[in-house]
Amino acid sequence: MDSFEGLIEFVAVAEGQGFSSAAKRLGCSVSHVSRQVSRLEQRLGSALLARTTRQISLTKAGLTYYQQCKDLINGLEQANEQVSSQQFQVSGTLRVSGAGPFAEQFVAPVLMSFAEQHPNLTIEMDFNTRMVNFVDDGFDFAIRYGELNDSNLVARKLANRPMMAVASPDYLQRHGVPTEPAHLKNHQCIISNNDHWLFNNAGTAESIKVSGRWRSNNAHAVVMAVERGLGIAYMPKSSFKAAVEQGRLVPVLEAYWGKGANSWIVYQNKRFLPLRARLAIDYLVQHFADWAE
Repeated sequence: MDSFEGLIEFVAVAEGQGFSSAAKRLGCSVSHVSRQVSRLEQRLGSALLARTTRQISLTKAGLTYYQQCKDLINGLEQANEQVSSQQFQVSGTLRVSGAGPFAEQFVAPVLMSFAEQHPNLTIEMDFNTRMVNFVDDGFDFAIRYGELNDSNLVARKLANRPMMAVASPDYLQRHGVPTEPAHLKNHQCIISNNDHWLFNNAGTAESIKVSGRWRSNNAHAVVMAVERGLGIAYMPKSSFKAAVEQGRLVPVLEAYWGKGANSWIVYQNKRFLPLRARLAIDYLVQHFADWAE
């Protein structure tokens, strides 16, 4: 139908912010994309794109139209995938954002198992720590930790992340074992996200300000620093799982560990979520069911 002509090209231009990127994505010529979008604008009687010599951006009408068209295209993809799923085929590309050791060590292997069950599916997993824009960056969902402030996103709880304090055997032999949180003020502490550690002292939250000679926002670097005997660290328990099991690190202050925060699956609050994303999310939630209790 003529009313649908140009929609795919327009959405590709909007997401790629240019005719060249849209043409490359669609496998056609730049002139074809430009012509289709121009015809679409003529039929609507409204400019959808603001064109300059340097960039292409959406007009106010274009942004509204893009959001509606994207839902329409997502709905079509969902219908296609539902038919395909009846033949046990899930295809296309699933893009996931998931920074941090929990995503690397635990979520990624589960998604690998999901990919093994669906040989026609491609999975791209990005471990950049920045907050993603689901529309501009094209991610289907993201794995996030802690408090969620964006009310425009749908969140499904994936796992509880209780805290754990650890040190190396060598450090404890040299400096002694702390028996209560207040003792940390006399110890070297390895700091990740903040220098105020929240403990549970007989049901009451106790915040301790710590200090030390090593600070990093990378969990792997924190674990390595603890193993080298640079001090005591306090992070989600899963970060230390392998090192503790292998005896490289020793838990301390166990009676005072806080409950920590949660890990979440978050995605754009839209009417249609591609089948491949919905199935992957359900697969992850089922796998981590015991972690979320």
